Amino acid sequence: MGLLFYGSSERPIRIPDRVLAHVKVVIATKLRRGESFTMSWRHPDGEEGGRSTIWIQPSIPLRFVFGSVEPEMLDSGLLQTYANSANSSSGLTIDVDVSAGAEATARRA
Repeated sequence: MGLLFYGSSERPIRIPDRVLAHVKVVIATKLRRGESFTMSWRHPDGEEGGRSTIWIQPSIPLRFVFGSVEPEMLDSGLLQTYANSANSSSGLTIDVDVSAGAEATARRA
């Protein structure tokens, strides 16, 4: 399980490594271009119910921590899906309860 530390919060956002690897690429690409956007998710099972949205912009510190030492294999289809989502008016929406492969399949269907 990966962790995304956002801003000065000491409480990380828990995201599966495979999903976090794709999110990291999309965020880095958007921030390199100076583009801000939102990222939303439903709270995973075992946490308080509901959903969260954060504003991603260059001045807010981010730290990506992966549970695995080995880098994840990236799926170009999922990267494109996430990039399109991040470019939309609703922002990047991720599902932290499913594997990245299943999510890519579900979103393409």
